[in-house]
Amino acid sequence: MAKEFKLTQESLDKLKEELEYLKTVREKEVAEQIKEARSFGDLSENSEYDEAKNEQGKLYSRIAEVENIIAHAVVITDDMYGQDEVSPGCRFKVEDVEFGEVEEYHFVGSQEADPMDGKISDESPFGKAVLGKKVGEIVEVEAPAGTIQYKVIEIIK
Repeated sequence: MAKEFKLTQESLDKLKEELEYLKTVREKEVAEQIKEARSFGDLSENSEYDEAKNEQGKLYSRIAEVENIIAHAVVITDDMYGQDEVSPGCRFKVEDVEFGEVEEYHFVGSQEADPMDGKISDESPFGKAVLGKKVGEIVEVEAPAGTIQYKVIEIIK
């Protein structure tokens, strides 16, 4: 069974726009680069041609990746979780129970996750732990340094 990609509708729309751009504008640009590089003569020692072909390979790889994500996307809707629960698409704040530090996160699809930017998905241990939790609940997350406890203090839909 193919892997499902949980995305917000906004993220799915962005991927569709990217795919359209890659298949129209970018593909023509790369084809033009190859055509231009061919005009330089001997292909066996033509670094411009090699680079253009590498770029074409990357382009087709990204097109295939985006098509796969779109084909197996599951759009997260608000009715999957209660309004008072941490769910994909929402922002939420947690407090480190031990140190009292408050951090804000944005719950996003796996393709958008960037923990350093406060964007987490349900594929991370932290994301799995907070998914479906309500304000006031304590969440335990296994980390390399041991178990860390967080208290959900605010959910912003």
